Amino acid sequence: MRALSPDPVFVVPTSRLATWSARLAWFALAVVMLSIVIVRTGFLEIEPALATFAAALLLAGLAILFAFAAFVAIWRQGLAGIGRASLGLLLGLLLLAYPGYLAYRQSKLPMINDITTDTANPPRFGVLARLRPRGTSEYPGARVAALQAKAYPDIDGLEYDATPALAYRIALDVVTKRKWHIVDTLPPTAQRPGTIETVATTLIMGFRDDVVVRVSNASGSARIDVRSASRYGTADFGANARRIASLLSDIDEAMSDALAAPARQEPKEEKPPSKKRPAPKRR
Repeated sequence: MRALSPDPVFVVPTSRLATWSARLAWFALAVVMLSIVIVRTGFLEIEPALATFAAALLLAGLAILFAFAAFVAIWRQGLAGIGRASLGLLLGLLLLAYPGYLAYRQSKLPMINDITTDTANPPRFGVLARLRPRGTSEYPGARVAALQAKAYPDIDGLEYDATPALAYRIALDVVTKRKWHIVDTLPPTAQRPGTIETVATTLIMGFRDDVVVRVSNASGSARIDVRSASRYGTADFGANARRIASLLSDIDEAMSDALAAPARQEPKEEKPPSKKRPAPKRR
């Protein structure tokens, strides 16, 4: 008796477009991580890092296109690979979501990257000027000041009926708590204002932005001004203005607490009269 042959197994071919969509998406993710490492470690100059990041976004876009093409091929030809195409589409969209959001936000903002609370006499970079690219330490001038006034009208310095020494100490405490890299500190004196020069980094990519806080004597009161400028690029996506507003808000809260501290001290309670009986007199 002849043995029965097993039923034939039909293998559904996998869409090559779906396979390449997933591959491109994974590779784009790896390239993005590589560019972040390059920027944060300073292993290479900023230009190669930005070129690497741009290449990653291009790969993510190709992964999305391949995914849509794979969906059409799978529907028409009955191919396998819906999972790979979906993975490529998801990863590609995730990689492009945040840059796309930044691009949309920047479209509503001016192309400036140097923000200050005092556009007439902006705080100057001292030690930080040596770290910045040539020609970027000086404030850009009236054109940028006009664009800032239109886009960020609420950016202004703080004034307190307090000594510059107290305002400087409070500002330095706030900057220190933010764990920014402080490169130089210069306490105020009767002849000159005090300055705090520090470097802040962006959350994801780790781009370095330079910040200087100036505390000066303004007609017997303390005035605090801040300048925040991106080290590279021509646009900051509003990061410098948000940083200044957040920093001034924290300084204002700390200064308010410091100035109100003496008024909040409770008066000492008077001791009640002693209830001890006087010692009996000796006869």
